[in-house]
Amino acid sequence: MRFIYIIMLTFSVVMNGMADTRKPSQEEARELFDKVYNMVFGPEGSSLSYSVNIIGLYKTQGHVVYKDKKICYEEKRFCAYEDGKVAYMVDKEKKKVDIHDYDDDSKDKYLSMFKYDVNNFAYSYKDKGEHYELTAKVKNSKFFGIRSVSALIRKSNLHPVSLSIKLAFITTTVQINNFRSGNIDESVFNFPKNRFADYKVVDHRGEGKVKREK
Repeated sequence: MRFIYIIMLTFSVVMNGMADTRKPSQEEARELFDKVYNMVFGPEGSSLSYSVNIIGLYKTQGHVVYKDKKICYEEKRFCAYEDGKVAYMVDKEKKKVDIHDYDDDSKDKYLSMFKYDVNNFAYSYKDKGEHYELTAKVKNSKFFGIRSVSALIRKSNLHPVSLSIKLAFITTTVQINNFRSGNIDESVFNFPKNRFADYKVVDHRGEGKVKREK
């Protein structure tokens, strides 16, 4: 399970849907949330380190770089390089590279389960001292999937600090460090073929399109 996709998806949901929740004015709300969203997901891109520990189930830490439709991340076992057209999914333990179209959900078997319509969330906002807490709760939740997501944002620079994700039976908090917005080197999204020259390569490109057309 590549948890980074769930992290980016859920954070995107919170920020994308929060624009009309802050008081006293809708204008101030949109300005605030647009700023945070654009810092993370905007055209200038961003990078951050993350760690997550679901006790007894899953533990990982890594670094991710994100820009527009491009993403590159690295963990102990997994890493990926997506240049906006092609996704190279690397399993270092199995010494295997799976190649997908970048928009193919099958690149991670859990990804489609965590996709939601932002209109299916109830949004709330809290002022918590030095932070803003932005929460999105699912109105009609599935048996397997997200119940709610809360993002903690530092007021002084609008940098994300943590992301709490509540699933059906567990809640986990993703700690976020070393956040940086902008100045992204485009070369980081290029797949380093020589680094994985001895890995097995399986090309799945076109498979997702066939499934969608059936």
